[in-house]
Amino acid sequence: MGEFELIGRYFRSVALEGAGSPEHVTLGIGDDAALIAPAAGKQLVVSTDTVVLGTHFPHDYIPANLAYRAIAAAVSDLAAMGARPLSFTLALTLPEVDESWLQSFAEGLTDAARDHRISLIGGDTTRGPLNINVTVFGEVRPRNVVRRGDAHAGDLLCVGGPLGDGAGGLAVALGEHLPGDISDTARDYLFQRFWRPLAQCDLGLELAGVASAGLDVSDGLIADANHLAQASGVALHIRVADLPCSEALHAWPQAQRREWMLGGGDDYVLLFTLPVASISCLDVWSSLGFGVKVIGEAVAGSGIWLDDGQGLEEVVVHSGFQHFQGGGNV
Repeated sequence: MGEFELIGRYFRSVALEGAGSPEHVTLGIGDDAALIAPAAGKQLVVSTDTVVLGTHFPHDYIPANLAYRAIAAAVSDLAAMGARPLSFTLALTLPEVDESWLQSFAEGLTDAARDHRISLIGGDTTRGPLNINVTVFGEVRPRNVVRRGDAHAGDLLCVGGPLGDGAGGLAVALGEHLPGDISDTARDYLFQRFWRPLAQCDLGLELAGVASAGLDVSDGLIADANHLAQASGVALHIRVADLPCSEALHAWPQAQRREWMLGGGDDYVLLFTLPVASISCLDVWSSLGFGVKVIGEAVAGSGIWLDDGQGLEEVVVHSGFQHFQGGGNV
């Protein structure tokens, strides 16, 4: 099967090309490049993610889940900026043409595109070691962009959902260190949270123009909170007792849950600061079903400080996973 036949058979579909907002795609798949027209008064937001076997996902995987995870992780960056997803491109490197693999991958890609309301507009396929590169495009009004560097002392520190599920899900996916009494329901929930996380796009749109600063939790709460604190020039105080934890994670001892909630990555929930003047938004978001939780506050100073119930203690922050510094393989 040649490249163009492969693209036509697996990646040219009404579902993939129309999953987002077709009115913003002036020219999609089939030409030398795609054309995107954001709505009047809005800017394009662009982010690129690369997914590599053994670094970002285990060797034992289902292609549909891999496709879904690749899209969700990339779209989460748009949500963090308060942007509405529009479209994406896919660059796929394959060691060989395996039609059953491609069929499964395309199904997961379609599921992710529909769930995140984002259209496939182009890309590339080539032969080589398995590598997936996704570039996502979104739109946002300039005054509504949520950046990392605009938090102020006195802001509330909030998170958009449970923490630690990504790390727990990886443990389930690898079949490692599982509690003997973990239920099938908990196992399935965590497996899905690792392989099929849903980027918090709707919450991101709510935060646009309201949150003072934000980002998504991909490297772990402490590492990502430190990114926000450094960019904004503030200290962040985090109350450990207020960290949201899913029921599924309670299968593990408290010490393990704490470690994953603070240092586990791949949660893809939004971490943001909220001016006290906008505190009424918390009730509105709760009524809309968003699981936003206040977990601390921004204060003058620097660093990340944890309150474990016995006073504040500054954390020695590790940077989270970084490529070219060893380790990090799954």
